[in-house]
Amino acid sequence: MSRILITGINGQLGHQLQQVLSPDEKLEIIGVGRDRLDLTQPDGIREVVAEIQPDVVVNCAAYTAVDKAESEPELASQINGIAPGILAEATQKLGATLIHISTDYVFDGTQSHPYSETDPTQPIGAYGQSKLAGEEAVRNVSPQHIILRTAWVYGVGGTGNFAK
Repeated sequence: MSRILITGINGQLGHQLQQVLSPDEKLEIIGVGRDRLDLTQPDGIREVVAEIQPDVVVNCAAYTAVDKAESEPELASQINGIAPGILAEATQKLGATLIHISTDYVFDGTQSHPYSETDPTQPIGAYGQSKLAGEEAVRNVSPQHIILRTAWVYGVGGTGNFAK
């Protein structure tokens, strides 16, 4: 049985991911929200990962208030830029894989055709800059990672941006 730790379990993506994966009897899904995993506390991140001992960590947790990040760049940077590196470090110590959710905001949006993972990044705001910093932190720390860049996320019966 594989143990999967999902961060940001109370958010749109984390909650939906748990709903999709939970029926699989080969997976043990452990979801944590802000109440158990405060991404502004590096030692707390390490402790939670060490305690749970996951095989895979799916980092759905993020500072997602794009416009507000302009007035709170330090907080956005801590959560989106620094914390993913701490998660990568903690998962690497266990030999686990980190799946880190990022965003298309790492691009400037000026390209006339769809972006690919090989296109140069050029974020134009604090949110995109913080997410790019998180990607770089993950890449620099852990060779065993996957970075998924999303745009609008939708799903069945959710809240916020999800279709109902």
